[in-house]
Amino acid sequence: MTSSVDLGATMLAAWRTNNRVTMDLVQRLPASVWDAPVPGTPRRTVRMIAAHIHNARCRWVRTLGGEHGIPTPGRVDQRRVTRRQLVAALKRSAKGIEAVLQLGLESGGSVPPSKRYVWRNLALDVGHVLTYFVAHDGHHRGQILTVARLMGQPVSREDAGRLWWWKSSV
Repeated sequence: MTSSVDLGATMLAAWRTNNRVTMDLVQRLPASVWDAPVPGTPRRTVRMIAAHIHNARCRWVRTLGGEHGIPTPGRVDQRRVTRRQLVAALKRSAKGIEAVLQLGLESGGSVPPSKRYVWRNLALDVGHVLTYFVAHDGHHRGQILTVARLMGQPVSREDAGRLWWWKSSV
């Protein structure tokens, strides 16, 4: 049986969905949670955790894609970025990650090695690269929800549920 599914297109769509969910959480966070100190780590805020998602993506785009002509999005100031600015930045870094994934798809299913990639703990096949970035975003979305709950200001049930709205038609 031959499949006519374009797995590359499916992977890119999955990445776009992941980014949409992350941006939605940032937009819907209660304002009081954005700058509050993380319990147990008072020098860190939810703003800083959210900004880290974007900044980490930028570093990965530079590491994996810069040598191959993929432009690196600008990082944000994790202490000053507004939610609106971060959502715009997340759009840019998502496009950068998408370009890295596309590079891998066009290169036989793996992101070509680069000199900057010295960690070497991430398999560079597109499936593993996609999974790593989705897991990274998801980990930090979970942190943000947990911090809000610990602060006594949980994200609404509806907004938390939106993290699982993985169909754009919902």
